[in-house]
Amino acid sequence: MNDLRQHLDDLVDQRRDELVDLSHAIHGDAEVGFEEHTSSRRVADALQAGGFDVTHGVADLDTAVLATAGSGELTIGICAEYDALPGIGHACGHNIIASAAVGAGLALAAVADELGLTVKVLGTPAEEGGGGKILMMQRGAFDGLHAAMMVHPAPFEFPTIPCLAVQHFNVNYAGQSAHASAFPQIGRNAADALTVAQVGIGLLRQHIGATDRIHGIVTDGGDAPNIVPHRTAGQWYVRSASLTELAELYPRVQACFEAGAIATGTEVSFDEPGPAYSEFDPDEDLLAAWTQEATAIGRQLPPADSLDAGLTGSTDMANVSLEIPAIHPMLAIDSGGAVNHQQEFTAACITASADQAIRDGAVGMARTALVAATDAEVRERLLRRAYRASQA
Repeated sequence: MNDLRQHLDDLVDQRRDELVDLSHAIHGDAEVGFEEHTSSRRVADALQAGGFDVTHGVADLDTAVLATAGSGELTIGICAEYDALPGIGHACGHNIIASAAVGAGLALAAVADELGLTVKVLGTPAEEGGGGKILMMQRGAFDGLHAAMMVHPAPFEFPTIPCLAVQHFNVNYAGQSAHASAFPQIGRNAADALTVAQVGIGLLRQHIGATDRIHGIVTDGGDAPNIVPHRTAGQWYVRSASLTELAELYPRVQACFEAGAIATGTEVSFDEPGPAYSEFDPDEDLLAAWTQEATAIGRQLPPADSLDAGLTGSTDMANVSLEIPAIHPMLAIDSGGAVNHQQEFTAACITASADQAIRDGAVGMARTALVAATDAEVRERLLRRAYRASQA
């Protein structure tokens, strides 16, 4: 086992410069969800050059990638994200995620048959709201997987992600324009409708759970001050501790928007850009293996109960975890006090610390897959059920 660990480490280190170059190139591309054409092609090309059988555009998604190597009975999936955030680029470090996934996949491919593994690297678009992994699961791209994993950069180290369920949605109001001074009585103010809704949401916050979150932005507030706004629009997120609790909160938030329409004589409509994200259920065996191997390579993991309960996010990898044994460790990078989704964190994601996280993430995942392949009890448990979309 120690020889195999060292071999995997060496395989990653041999490609370290290539992996860093890949990360920095994706960082420079900064393509948003479902538009990651260059980034997904870079990932696909790196895997194909390393001997993977690669399909681009799987699951009817132009920027989704499925790469396969090995022919063993146990199938491990490694997820690569590469979508950026609008306006601030790779402020969540998906360039690091993609490169670490490629590094782990290439290392495991070299020993896959020896370990009885099939390795699949899945390029998963639109984590930032579009639910690319969920769509790929529903359409069969995850079929055959016995386990799945990925890593994620953060300003802190932790073996799993504190995760809330979330529904992303858009709200649109339609009113009636008019001259705001001469004929205001003719107008139906769509901007006022959104204001009423936000007041209602502010009052609702007194009566929601400690882990509930409601937040959004106005994306269209009208055209000119002297025109009664005939349309407004916003993008909103509603989060809860679980899909069950989310199903209770979401209609209450929608009712606030409906109240705005009633109060102003406008019409409101909703659309959802992607499916709801779930809570995360990490696999205990894979989590233990990651913790052991990450510690062995020098990552400083804090005690399991040390993380602030308020530090929560959401990911479509959570939906994977409800169907397939999965983990999603957080890798600390030196971000100078910046946190995810800040411009300063964007800059931190191409520093030496970020480049080290690529290496450590790739090695940690490769070693975790090694444990899954060679620990008889873990392997046997994982083999009991391969994921099938038709059975979900």
